[in-house]
Amino acid sequence: MARFARYGRRCWLFAALLLAGCSTLQLSYNQADLLLAWRADSYFDFESAQKRDFHQRLDRLLVWHRREQLPEYARFANNAVERARDGVSREDILWVIDGLKTHYRTIVDHGINDSAELLATLSPAQLRVLQKQWAKDNVRFVEENELDTSIDKRKRARLKRTLGQISDWTGSLSRAQEQQIEQLIEAIPLFEHLRHQDRLRRQAEFAELLKLRSQRQEFQPRLHHWLREWERGRSAEYERVAAEVQERRIDFFLALEKLLTPAQRERALKRLEGFGNDFKTLSDRAAATALTATIAAL
Repeated sequence: MARFARYGRRCWLFAALLLAGCSTLQLSYNQADLLLAWRADSYFDFESAQKRDFHQRLDRLLVWHRREQLPEYARFANNAVERARDGVSREDILWVIDGLKTHYRTIVDHGINDSAELLATLSPAQLRVLQKQWAKDNVRFVEENELDTSIDKRKRARLKRTLGQISDWTGSLSRAQEQQIEQLIEAIPLFEHLRHQDRLRRQAEFAELLKLRSQRQEFQPRLHHWLREWERGRSAEYERVAAEVQERRIDFFLALEKLLTPAQRERALKRLEGFGNDFKTLSDRAAATALTATIAAL
């Protein structure tokens, strides 16, 4: 299931959670405001007033998120554990994908007003900072996915990433398991070159959108649609290959589960269960803090 986390990658809160690794979920979430402020500043080089504005808006979003969304995340993780307890089905995987998309769109819907208002304050110089940061990100994407190398090297890089992601959930894999995974992953088309092209398209679309940032009535709904419906506008080739990749990845995970030992399956389920517990703990802590603040104000 870990690979399907990519469907939530545009969710900035999930990004903050994952910066320090899933094993430090609570610590990362508690530092989300600092992590997000650093990330946003690296893209826009905010001025002092913008930084204060950003922090105020972010604080409001995080208060809402802790109160309203973390309990939902806890239920989602716990439901995933129950569904996977007796084996994972194709329907279970599709349920996870749909759930991640839904949670992402909920955050977009709630945060769109603040996002549009903050982006409206960007100067031309800050847009140039954004373009430079994108250029760095794009170079990193090409390097990490070895897009300038041979097909064989790209496949080896993908296999290395995949084995690392799986073992992160299951613990050490045997050599026989690694060899079987290598055979299974061959059925999945290489896709990163199309993802790279689509990243460039999305960046260009966002740059065009930002030209309207001073026109609130037009900018906000278009930004909302662009963020919420991120899958629209893709090339026909991207759509075709993406659909095939998703089907082959589902086949891959269904086959992978059969390769795991009972101990490996239990470790993965325990880790997912731990996410649910962490989300509940964070939510309960936020509720206790809010109650304390209310009592103090009486």
